[in-house]
Amino acid sequence: MTPEEFLTPEQEKRIVAAIKQAEKDTSGEIRVHLESKQKEKPSMPYVWEVFKTIGMEQTQQKNGILFYVDINHRNFTIIADSGINQVVPDDFWKNITSEIIRQFKAGQYTEGLVQGILNVGQKLKQFFPYQTDDVNELPDEISKH
Repeated sequence: MTPEEFLTPEQEKRIVAAIKQAEKDTSGEIRVHLESKQKEKPSMPYVWEVFKTIGMEQTQQKNGILFYVDINHRNFTIIADSGINQVVPDDFWKNITSEIIRQFKAGQYTEGLVQGILNVGQKLKQFFPYQTDDVNELPDEISKH
């Protein structure tokens, strides 16, 4: 299955809108990456390589968050840059990830991503609040491979 088969253009618009909304609450930079090219389930080093390849580590505050979706293996991971991982509690991602996975298991991929993205924006604002001079450092569009 390709990323274009996984999400309709309307679903993509909803996800991008959720990213824009979430980034109004936090200076964190959120991206979604859809992967369909891997023949085997991607390893964490591969997901980190995607993180770097799409420029996630280039934020000034090291506050990039990647929602990585492996379409073919139905695998989902959230990873965050060092600035975030240094300040959030160890279980920070647990509830967010659990809810997204619950939605994915029900076949509600768009809803899972939208709710997860909005949840991340709300939770991150205590560590990385939105600043009036905040600059959108990374594109909001979904990256695909």
